[in-house]
Amino acid sequence: MSKIQAAITAVNGYVPDYVLTNAELETIVDTSDEWITSRTGIKERRILKGEGLGTSDMAVHAVNGLLKKRGIDAKEIELIIFCTTTPDFTFPATANVLADKIGASNAWGYDLQAACSGFIFGLATGASFIESGRHKKVLVVGGDKMSSIINYEDRTTCIIFGDGCGCALLEPNEEGLGIIDSITRTDGSGRDFLGMKAGGSVMPATHETIDARLHFAHQEGPTVFKFAVTNMADVAAEIMERNGLTADDVAWLVPHQANKRIIDATANRMGVTTDKVMINIERYGNTTNGTIPLCLWEWESRLKKGDNIVLAAFGGGFTWGSIYLKWAYDSN
Repeated sequence: MSKIQAAITAVNGYVPDYVLTNAELETIVDTSDEWITSRTGIKERRILKGEGLGTSDMAVHAVNGLLKKRGIDAKEIELIIFCTTTPDFTFPATANVLADKIGASNAWGYDLQAACSGFIFGLATGASFIESGRHKKVLVVGGDKMSSIINYEDRTTCIIFGDGCGCALLEPNEEGLGIIDSITRTDGSGRDFLGMKAGGSVMPATHETIDARLHFAHQEGPTVFKFAVTNMADVAAEIMERNGLTADDVAWLVPHQANKRIIDATANRMGVTTDKVMINIERYGNTTNGTIPLCLWEWESRLKKGDNIVLAAFGGGFTWGSIYLKWAYDSN
């Protein structure tokens, strides 16, 4: 009997219409297009505008597009793993809100919080449900409305983040295609350098925490950059070595879109040339859990059945990881 592997059988994405350019940010904080571009590679990012709109609303667009593309009904989805740092609510889970909005009445689900590594953690987790035979259709969603937790007077963070959402459907595969290997790691000591200080059980919301602006994302850039460059590059190289892959074997690197210099460092460590690296950071910025699925969505038409693809990410807290997969279908 062939081994069952979890393969991505469809991907889709959604970004809001509003474009926040570097030029507009120059009117809000003390920064410049040249400074932002040279240090991050970002030119613009998308922002979700509209009263009462949250992360699940972007996911509805992305998932409905995926279901149409795959030709299936929402009721066929058995599990929804929603990877997000900006859930609609503390509870109920945004996965459950999404299920209700799209009519996935037969699905159970939960939110997964691993900051920018969330989508990789979600794929690795979802794969186990497929491989065990428990489920045949697992929806992994990665999305964030980062504008809801960004202080637009803090130039260290507001230049980086944008809003967006992507998703992937996992189904069983017996052809040797799909997720071959994954490495997932965490180091909680990183919580002091990238995270949100208030709003949890340690420091619940008060007038004082709000006045002190402790409910916004906090980042100590140099420390985070150093950890990210090292760990994201190392884990991508490790998964190649573990699976006997050379740079020539890799069709695509799909890196988390946090910073162009971190992406370049990861590609260099792997020995992968620029033409094999998916990069859209200049248009979307860092959409946290949305970056990797948005890349897969934008490059889908160029992916070929059997392509060796390496995903790599690093996130706050700290989290990092990599996935090696063989692409399971031709889009054309």
